[in-house]
Amino acid sequence: MIELLQVADQVAREKNIDREEVVEAMEQAIQKAGRSKYGHEHNIRATIDRRTGEISLKRLREVAEVIENEVTQLSLEDARREKPDAVLGDFLIEDLPPIDFGRIPAQMAKQVIVQRVRDAERQRQFREYKDRVGEIANGIVKRVEYGNVTVELGRAEAILRRDETLPREHFKNGDRVRAYIYDVREEPRGPQIFLSRTHPQFMAKLFMQEVPEIYDGIITIKSVARDPGSRAKIGVVSKDSSIDPVGACVGMRGSRVQAVVGELQGEKIDIIPWSNEAATFVVNALAPAEVTKVVLDDISHRIEVVVPDDQLSQAIGRRGQNVRLASMLTGWDIDILTEAEESERRTEETKTRSALFIEALDVDDVIAHLLVAEGFASVEEIAFTEIEELAQIEGFDEDVAAELRDRAQAYLDQRDAELSERRVTLGVTDEVAAVEGLTPSMLVALGEKEVKTLDDLGDLATDELVEIVGADAMTSADAERIIMAARAHWFEDEAEPVAE
Repeated sequence: MIELLQVADQVAREKNIDREEVVEAMEQAIQKAGRSKYGHEHNIRATIDRRTGEISLKRLREVAEVIENEVTQLSLEDARREKPDAVLGDFLIEDLPPIDFGRIPAQMAKQVIVQRVRDAERQRQFREYKDRVGEIANGIVKRVEYGNVTVELGRAEAILRRDETLPREHFKNGDRVRAYIYDVREEPRGPQIFLSRTHPQFMAKLFMQEVPEIYDGIITIKSVARDPGSRAKIGVVSKDSSIDPVGACVGMRGSRVQAVVGELQGEKIDIIPWSNEAATFVVNALAPAEVTKVVLDDISHRIEVVVPDDQLSQAIGRRGQNVRLASMLTGWDIDILTEAEESERRTEETKTRSALFIEALDVDDVIAHLLVAEGFASVEEIAFTEIEELAQIEGFDEDVAAELRDRAQAYLDQRDAELSERRVTLGVTDEVAAVEGLTPSMLVALGEKEVKTLDDLGDLATDELVEIVGADAMTSADAERIIMAARAHWFEDEAEPVAE
């Protein structure tokens, strides 16, 4: 029987799996053949001696108090006839004669061994490749079905789905392919390895292979944005001030970047110097377009970019590609305006704010325009600004500043009183009005939407509350806090018995 162990060794070597798993598969196959011969209802165990290869076949019967299966169980009285010291729960083991494998049992045994070996092989593949997620793999196309490519990676197979290939890219059997391992997961049909050629990190890893400074950690790839097969942007920064990150990635006469472009079927790549200042990074990311002005809004995470009139189409790019990739690269929502549009809007804002100050503060055009020019956008800003700061405006003194602030506060008091009266008329309760963070104008807006009690407010979703009061007036985090405050009374009744 030593030949059996030699077969197990050979299979283990060929499939690169553990010899013990092959021997266990053989034992299961012999058990199945034994049940086929002696009856499937029997509890039969087969063991193979790991040193000699000798096969032993045994039948097990359990000593039980209540007999549910006469084939696999026997009573304590019957057991003690065969084994005087038997107790409940023991197993009586009976040696069975070696079986002569006929055609059908041998076929069944072969199927069991093949299946177990295949399962063991898949598990080996899963263990090997689950730690390789994020690496580039090289393989050969084995077959193509409906655009989905099966790639042979040495001893394993991987899937390159059609939506993970570059546009206009076609593979044939035998083609060499390089792709990014983005996922390895267990599925009912076995472990699956998923490849991608469109993943942003595929391009980053290609640069790592082509640029030694990236591999050594001197240059870091901060972010990548791709429109696969068309255009891409990559943000890089150098830890060593003497090394230009853009020049290192481009290489001598563009040799390094061209190697990556060739692998990505001619995808144009813009290499952008990264900056921890958002405005600078956005300006760099919009290259080659020139930018004349940038306005950031940290709350909504938007950035407004002003470009010369003749640079608008270049900044936006074909079908919005340039600005879309810049937005993906920087993580900011980007709005692009021409200088003419920005000037027109600024004029309109100046006119609107001046009219507001003239009406609310009862001042003339000159003072209103001075306030707008200093950057004041609302009456609230004037009401809560220190007198000394207002007095620094050209043409103002402390008396004028104090008068302006008093008028602003009086206007706000009158407006809040009118809004509070309107809130009461709408039926919004005092409990809702007492919730911290809700202004009189917000309370009126809630009342107009039939949100009048704490329960009404607590039933709202975060985005519903933001929509009612306006995204400019409240962030999602503030809305969530206000809703949780409105729900607090729901849990008071539950908390009281615990406290007692």
